[in-house]
Amino acid sequence: MSRLFLIRHGETAGNASRIVQRLTSRSHHATARCRRSGWRAGLAGAGIVSSYFARAASTAEYLQRATAAPLSFEPLLQERNFGDLRGTPYAELGFDMFAPDYAPPNGETWPLFHARVDQAWARVQELAAATSGSLAVVTHGLVCRSLAARHLILADGEAVPERWENTSLTIVDWPAPWRVRLLNCVAHLEDLDAASRADSGAV
Repeated sequence: MSRLFLIRHGETAGNASRIVQRLTSRSHHATARCRRSGWRAGLAGAGIVSSYFARAASTAEYLQRATAAPLSFEPLLQERNFGDLRGTPYAELGFDMFAPDYAPPNGETWPLFHARVDQAWARVQELAAATSGSLAVVTHGLVCRSLAARHLILADGEAVPERWENTSLTIVDWPAPWRVRLLNCVAHLEDLDAASRADSGAV
């Protein structure tokens, strides 16, 4: 039994200021905070595949430097395309862009997005089968949610999170039936925050 590490990219300035993400947004302090995270040790000897969007790529590139694991990029892992809405503050939208029947101008509908995630999942399984150890998949919140809702088996009593946290870790046993061992976990960031407060003498 090997493992798949499903990782949402680190926080960006757009995440922090509640703006619909641009393609070029790069991860900032949340990626830096994972530098001492204990779970990265589990990636030693693993392969890494990432969305090519800048915010995921910057997280994946850090993991590659930290672990020396081979890194590849997969366009199918990109976030849902919100087209003309990108760069718009959520507070200025005036409607729910996540509504089931909303089609963003020049973007993807939910059915088109889920169909692409299905293709991405097929590609992840191919890569996992060809990897001698575990596989880390660095992607985006809605991709994680689509995978959890439609392809992964959650533990009894667990529900698919509405929000996938930045730099969160989900661990999945593979091969099939793809049971989730750890879901949307950010405990590593909480540990780092506590350590930073202790180092600074804060109470």
